[in-house]
Amino acid sequence: MPLINVKVIENVFSDAQKKDIVERLTDAMVSIEGEAMRGVTWVVVEEVRSGDWGIGGQCLTTEAVRELAAGVPAG
Repeated sequence: MPLINVKVIENVFSDAQKKDIVERLTDAMVSIEGEAMRGVTWVVVEEVRSGDWGIGGQCLTTEAVRELAAGVPAG
């Protein structure tokens, strides 16, 4: 029984996007393990509070992630 734990910064992904994450990751595991495993494949999308996630010694915020997704260079 696989468990996939996905951590994202809060308020970056919509409910529809999180649903898509769950569906697509389940599909990916099923493509490896077989359809019989679909019902026992767990996916958890866990949101981390904005600013509580650090990369390269810098706290990452919801706004910074949105800028990255929009193509604004990190700086």
